[in-house]
Amino acid sequence: MAAENHVFQTEVKKMLDLLANSLYSNKEVFLRELISNASDAVEKLRFNALQNAELLGDDPNLKVRISFDKDAKTLTISDNGIGMTKDEVINHLGTIAHSGTADFFSSLGTDQAKNSELIGQFGVGFYSSFIVADKVVVNSRSANAGAAEGVSWVSTGDGSFTTETINKENRGTDIILFMKDDETEFLNTYKLEEIITKYSNHIGVPVELYKEVVDEDAPEEKDEEGKVKPKPRISKWVQVNSAIALWTKNPKDVSDDDYKKFYLSLANTYGEEEPLTWSHNKVEGSQEYTSLLYIPSKAPWDLFNHQQKHGLKLYVQRVFIMDDAEQFMPTYLRFVKGLIDSNDLPLNVSREILQNNRITQSMKKACTKKVLGMLEKLAKDDPEKYQSFWTQFGNVLKEGPAEDYSNTETIAKLLRFASTKNDSDVQNVSLEDYISRMPEKQKNIYYLISDSYKAAANSAHIEILKNKGVEVLLLWDKVDEWLMSNMSEFQGKKFISALSDDLELGDLVDEEDKKKAEEKSKEYESVIKRFKDALGDKVEDVKISSRLVDTPCCAVSNAAINGHLISTLKALGQKTPDIKYVLELNMEHPLVTSIIDEADEDRFKEWSQFLLDQALLGEQGSLEDPSTFIKLMNKLLVAGK
Repeated sequence: MAAENHVFQTEVKKMLDLLANSLYSNKEVFLRELISNASDAVEKLRFNALQNAELLGDDPNLKVRISFDKDAKTLTISDNGIGMTKDEVINHLGTIAHSGTADFFSSLGTDQAKNSELIGQFGVGFYSSFIVADKVVVNSRSANAGAAEGVSWVSTGDGSFTTETINKENRGTDIILFMKDDETEFLNTYKLEEIITKYSNHIGVPVELYKEVVDEDAPEEKDEEGKVKPKPRISKWVQVNSAIALWTKNPKDVSDDDYKKFYLSLANTYGEEEPLTWSHNKVEGSQEYTSLLYIPSKAPWDLFNHQQKHGLKLYVQRVFIMDDAEQFMPTYLRFVKGLIDSNDLPLNVSREILQNNRITQSMKKACTKKVLGMLEKLAKDDPEKYQSFWTQFGNVLKEGPAEDYSNTETIAKLLRFASTKNDSDVQNVSLEDYISRMPEKQKNIYYLISDSYKAAANSAHIEILKNKGVEVLLLWDKVDEWLMSNMSEFQGKKFISALSDDLELGDLVDEEDKKKAEEKSKEYESVIKRFKDALGDKVEDVKISSRLVDTPCCAVSNAAINGHLISTLKALGQKTPDIKYVLELNMEHPLVTSIIDEADEDRFKEWSQFLLDQALLGEQGSLEDPSTFIKLMNKLLVAGK
């Protein structure tokens, strides 16, 4: 049959163009990707053969094979796995079925080094072939098809490919790379063996390399002097990886170096990135399973893409079942890499069955506790390394209290905050640190959420707290409103927002302060009424402030929604409710005292409006009508006030 021409999907064209022009700094990743794909094909056949043993035919020894031809400048990666039909070849090799593809391309820039790193994080799979090859041929035959139903796929990475029906005696897939002139270093036995053992040593499929070795079976021969001659060398298939699933070993028999190498292949991580920590556990009893869980050291580019699949690799009785089994790990721990191998789940388990399975839920609970325990230990034993973790994954962990109420206290211990104790935006204060520094009379934990670190650190709402030596936790990330709305207390201490109408200062306010407040309330009773009359229904109330020291006024709300949340919702294009604020006045501030002395009622109303707008600007970060505010301010400045 004549070859048919096809055009790549637009995203594939972009990918190929990027690969062809990228100064990729870790080119060997292509072999890791192709071996991983071949291993998946083998595992799929092994799984299907459990229901239909005839699929194995007369070739039951599943494997991946790698060979090269220096003269032809070709490198071949073969497997005797499930194989592909013609339609599957066109679908799998002509399109990218990945929900985050658009996000990936939007994150690319002109920086070649950065682009290369993103490629490594993204895991371009088969298309990484074009990093080192200027032509790729794929010959495949499905395990369900006959010899005459093979298919050949050919592309030079120029935006198109051809397919053709061929005869292929054996099932599986052969990928033949025609290497670029400057990439012949990969046509070397030692180089290939180094890459295979580095990335694929512990996959559960034998990887064989066609190499020259001593023929140990050759008979012993002697030369004329009676000395034993060296045995001849022959070329044969030699298994170069251990092909023993690392997680099936006793943890005592696995070195740290082995765990790190396995992480590289498991996580498809970029370059030499190492995990921060890991946990290898064998559980026996009412349930039997093994888990191997890693905490990465670097966040992937699509960490906050909630459409991106996440989860653990699932094995059942050492048979690979699926990638990204999200049922074993909560969403707020989606950065965890690893696998779980169960003896209790059926081999034909589906995602739907996993969703409502009692065994699954029990394993998820156990894995969650294990990960949180790993993080607790890391924070205790190596604060510097934990700080690195927090910088990369802290905002994801903050989602925890909303999703996992039962572990809120444990998650709270792992949180880190910036605070008024430090003079920087570094988030390195734990809640336990905070409580250990609380003055004896302080009963609550105070925090403030704003649009930025500087806005929080300089907020008028915390002036009285700082004046009394009370530390305030400072938050400004979008997830912080969600976090704090799901945490009411920690170790018996209530969380109090500095934006609250009532700061609940308790014993922090002594009798003398209370007496002064009462006297001031009586003294300015008529003044407060005058401000209320001037502002009318624009405010919920006007009060004498007990929190302000250096600022003339501030706006506070009794509502559950505050200024920071309103600005966040507006930025997301969401509707926001109309809120009337309480205007708090610092009666000792020179601006307020001068306004009080204003005899002209119209001018007094203008100054009242100015104070309200100023307070709202400080609370919300913006005004609905800034032009009117500027005109009013200019008018008052010209008037000489």
